[in-house]
Amino acid sequence: MKDFIAAGDRALLERHGLADFDALWALQLVAVDAPNTGRGGWSSVYRLELEEACYYLKRQSNYLTRSLRRPCGEPTFARELRTIRQYQRLGIPALQAAFFAQRQIDGEPCAVLLTRALDDWQDLDTLLEGWAERPPGQRQAIVRACGELARTLHGAGQLHGCFYPKHIFLREQDERWRACLIDLEKTRPLRLGRYDRIKDLEPLLRRASAWSDDEVQLLLATYLGDAEDLQAWLRRLSRRRQAKAVRR
Repeated sequence: MKDFIAAGDRALLERHGLADFDALWALQLVAVDAPNTGRGGWSSVYRLELEEACYYLKRQSNYLTRSLRRPCGEPTFARELRTIRQYQRLGIPALQAAFFAQRQIDGEPCAVLLTRALDDWQDLDTLLEGWAERPPGQRQAIVRACGELARTLHGAGQLHGCFYPKHIFLREQDERWRACLIDLEKTRPLRLGRYDRIKDLEPLLRRASAWSDDEVQLLLATYLGDAEDLQAWLRRLSRRRQAKAVRR
């Protein structure tokens, strides 16, 4: 995959001498958590602050994903970048990439991915803390934003695969709440219609246990509009939740 640099970030990165692979690879930073090492290599994440802009810098070596199109594997960040850009083309709100490049170092495939930090957003997991104490109007607005996000995602023919509260980020803007997605690694096309849609939604509803029945119905009403039977969807989601509980 070719090197990528977002037009809106180029000048800032160039000003700091960070507009190429070598500079970002050599940059000395403290990792935000322990590296992932499950694929025979490693992958780490760092926070990078430049003037008024904040980013997350991801670096990996020999940390590969394989597919039918790429049986020998490629850095997982290459796939992540393609998905980020696909979401952008399809109009699905998600995190934004600033830079990507990959190189061979000592015979191992290495990659760098720089994404813009979502510092003025909050993940849904955090917002669910003390949920009952939030004003009813705010709760309803957040639930609607999640329903609109799911509707946009599935309307574009995509399944997220990890549609969990910790991967949904929200912020209040212009007197309304907006939502976007992170962690796009498991995204794939919707192939099985309603089955895939329920498969994506059920984990969100299971983990957002603070939502009342009325709030769950509000999310589904926002998601479905007038096109489908709300009660039928509630029954299908309940059956899937019960089946997941039995398998545990």
